[in-house]
Formats: sequence, structure tokens, C-alpha cells
Amino acid sequence: MNRIDLHLYMLETTFDKESWYAPLKDAIEGITEEQANWAPTGEATKSIWGNVNHLLYYKERLVAEMEGREWTHHLDGNETFNFTDQSNDDREWKEVIERVKNVHDNLRQALSKTSVEYLDQNSLELKLVNIMLHDAYHTGQIIQIRKMQGSWPSHR
Repeated sequence: MNRIDLHLYMLETTFDKESWYAPLKDAIEGITEEQANWAPTGEATKSIWGNVNHLLYYKERLVAEMEGREWTHHLDGNETFNFTDQSNDDREWKEVIERVKNVHDNLRQALSKTSVEYLDQNSLELKLVNIMLHDAYHTGQIIQIRKMQGSWPSHR
């Protein structure tokens, strides 16, 4: 397996193909806007929607870089949890989920067109590994929030 194929495999296991842990797609599947907006008590806790915003921000930024597009949404780490407006509209939540799926597809496509030489430029390989580890970390948080609210399927 070459380096590109390894990264493509890792990208799939963090998003939509279960390996040793549940992927992000499964973690956010089937939840409502109300469940997405719920957060445990405490100042440092975030909602599922907030975590999804955070992941979306960094993945869209990386795709823009890989596609050679300028990124104009310069947010600090805390601001990224509010990257999209968290509303009480289930339709808007579903649009965010669709956006997450699209950016994943765009990242997979950009990576599949990438050369090994390009991986070595501008720390791209390190950024890819970090984005995948970051997804896995926050997916675990999303699953924990779902368990706390009782929305995580018991058969998982």
C-alpha cells in the first residue's frame, strides 16, 4: 500500500467505514436538530452541532488549500464551533450534515489526485494525519454526547 492509498484508507475509516471505532458518518446519522443542539451542563462542553461545525471548518479549510483556493474564513479554535448557525430548524441541520458529506467527498477526491511529491510540500501529509485524528477524537465526543442524551443505539 502506498502512502496515498494509506491516507485514503484512513480517511474512509474516520468518516464512513467502521474499523476499530465508529466513523463520523455513523455518529451523526439519524439525529435531530434538537439532539444536535443539546449539550451537557458545564462551561467547557459543546453540542454535537458545535463539534460538527468544528470538524467542518478544518476539513473545508484543508480542501481549499489542496484545491489552491483562498480560505477567507479565519476563525480561532473556539469560533469554529459556531462555523454554521445552530438553529432550531431540522432542515438547516440536515444541510450541515450534507455539507459534511460533501467536504469528505471533496477531500477524498483531492487526495486521490495528489502525488506523493505534493504530500511532502507545505506539511500536507502532517495536515492530513492531523485532520483524521481530529475527526476520530471529536467523533468519540459526539458518541459520548449521544450516550448521555440516550440517542446512541444500544446495539452499537
